[in-house]
Amino acid sequence: MSLPPVCILAGGLGSRLGAASRDLPKPIVEVAGKPFLAHVLELLRSHGAQRVVLCVGYLGELIENRLGDGAQFGLELRYRYDPPGLAGTAGAVRAALDDLGERFLVLYGDTYLRVDYADVARRPGEAVMTVLENAGRWDRSNVLYADGRVLRYDKRDPTPDMRWIDYGLSVLTPGVLGSEDDLADVFARLAAEGRLAGYLATERFYEIGTPEALAETEAFLSGRGGSAG
Repeated sequence: MSLPPVCILAGGLGSRLGAASRDLPKPIVEVAGKPFLAHVLELLRSHGAQRVVLCVGYLGELIENRLGDGAQFGLELRYRYDPPGLAGTAGAVRAALDDLGERFLVLYGDTYLRVDYADVARRPGEAVMTVLENAGRWDRSNVLYADGRVLRYDKRDPTPDMRWIDYGLSVLTPGVLGSEDDLADVFARLAAEGRLAGYLATERFYEIGTPEALAETEAFLSGRGGSAG
């Protein structure tokens, strides 16, 4: 099965990463011998992705110059530059809708997610959030999940009964985006309205948001931390 279009949010400043992203946008910092996003694009292609839309901002031209049109990955890569001013993650997705169609996947450009992307895409619903039972292990849990639904989501002030975490992969349709700047606010609203389906991931996520996380992801993707499949 081919995947629906994939939107990758790659416009962040990478300020928490420090020296590693001083002159490069975080998504193309070298990890295990290649730009981090190259690992992500190869993973997506292995799961049937065909079109990937990169929403870029800070030093976005360097990402485009480095990754090109996607031919080296067997993909069609398109680039959408963030609108003037701080559009936020939801604004970036809205600006890319012409390239994304009626149903699409969204993930972040600093995460490597081992999940069955096609199975996530098959999950019914106008909006789907992939969640992991985290219990505070890798980051602060922020989701209350039960019976295939996200009942509550609060990134800023999670409650103790939230044992799951937003895994960083979602399925969206244009009509759910509303007017919020941040996807976190979109998801909180959809959960409160009973409109946010959930999909349970089982493998931990890897990310490069901090120097410590980058080192851990480097070890994993270079084969020192287990299989990268």
